[in-house]
Amino acid sequence: MGSSVRELAGATPATRDRYIDLLRVASLGTVVLGHWLMAAVTADGVGNLLAVVPGLQLLTWVLQIMPVFFFVGGFSHALSYRSLGRKQPAGSTDSVYSAFLRARLQRLLRPTMVFILVWGTAALIVQLLGGGGGLTGVTLRLVAQPLWFIGIYLAMVAFTPPLLKLHDRYGWGAFAGLAAAAVTVDVLRFAAGVPYIAFLNFAFVWLAVHQLGFLRADGRIRRPALLAGPGLAAAAALVAFGPYPLSMVGMPGEKISNMAPPTLALLCHGLWLVGAVELLRGPGARLVARPRVWRGVVAANGVAMTAFLWHLTAMLGVYGAMIALHVPLPEPATGAWWAQVPVRIAVAAVVTAGLVTVFRTFERPVSAIPGKGSGPVSALGVTLCLFGVLGVSMVGFGGLLEGRTAVLIAVRVSAPAAVAMALGGWLLVERAGRRRSG
Repeated sequence: MGSSVRELAGATPATRDRYIDLLRVASLGTVVLGHWLMAAVTADGVGNLLAVVPGLQLLTWVLQIMPVFFFVGGFSHALSYRSLGRKQPAGSTDSVYSAFLRARLQRLLRPTMVFILVWGTAALIVQLLGGGGGLTGVTLRLVAQPLWFIGIYLAMVAFTPPLLKLHDRYGWGAFAGLAAAAVTVDVLRFAAGVPYIAFLNFAFVWLAVHQLGFLRADGRIRRPALLAGPGLAAAAALVAFGPYPLSMVGMPGEKISNMAPPTLALLCHGLWLVGAVELLRGPGARLVARPRVWRGVVAANGVAMTAFLWHLTAMLGVYGAMIALHVPLPEPATGAWWAQVPVRIAVAAVVTAGLVTVFRTFERPVSAIPGKGSGPVSALGVTLCLFGVLGVSMVGFGGLLEGRTAVLIAVRVSAPAAVAMALGGWLLVERAGRRRSG
């Protein structure tokens, strides 16, 4: 892989915004590190370090970096869709949309579906053998949770064409409209007690952050300090005087979460993070201009999604091995626990690298030419994938035989149904990608 990475890095056009690639890798890496750090596993179960030491929840204002990834996604989606539009004949909007979906989703859906198939099969075998309790049962639930990110990202890809049109027409007004919708949802949720309306902010909050990526693509974020300063101040005020919790990630047992569903506080958090990374654009660009650093970014980008999907598997595997080998597990947040952290993270990184070696081939893109009429098929496929992947993230891989369910946007969904939707949607996207015009 080393020579191919060197060739890819050397062939990078001068016009490419390398800083965006750095942000993509850094944001996913921060999420992985945060998950490894927050896990507080003992022989009795899995806890959360932030619940053990509530003061550490302030760290989530830096470690909850997903808004940056979605911001980067908006930038990349705008460039990709416009590039495809220039290459297609006039009036072929349908095939442009299908080509865009396939180009953006093939490196996302293939490793995701392999992950779901592997873990679904393993969970079924475990339950048929009568297992599924203790750390195994917790693992079957936890490894699926990061899939929520895949589901939200699928929605962003699907909505890129219409939202990009709104951006082209209204600019900052399109972002303001989404932000205003997020404010309205929270007012109706907290002031009027309207049931289920909070779920709408899964769209409004994350798509607003995504819209900032469109603005970045057009060079319209000229004063990032006006995002960072007011965003941070607004988030702090909402937490201090409103119903919003301090943590920007979900906490066990909390009545209100800033993450699920997203809140106005999380949107303000996203504003300050986007402003902050834009303020660091100069030094970041100089860093990634170094050949060795750029080769590392290129290599990491080639396996980033695979590493993200399997990093919790690696971490829980390390803990499982420690328990099986009777390695002492200190009480979370004690001195002995902190001393063990670097070793656990290092071993988890090695195991993740091994899993990446096994599964990285599914992240490689495969070219295809979508044909006429493939747009509706692609749209249906990505919709099924969206609900299927979100469903799996909520119900987990446990309870496949017992019919365990979870509430997904006011509708109960089981693990088998969610897996079936995800796989069926993926096959439709693949089929649309293979259709060729005469």
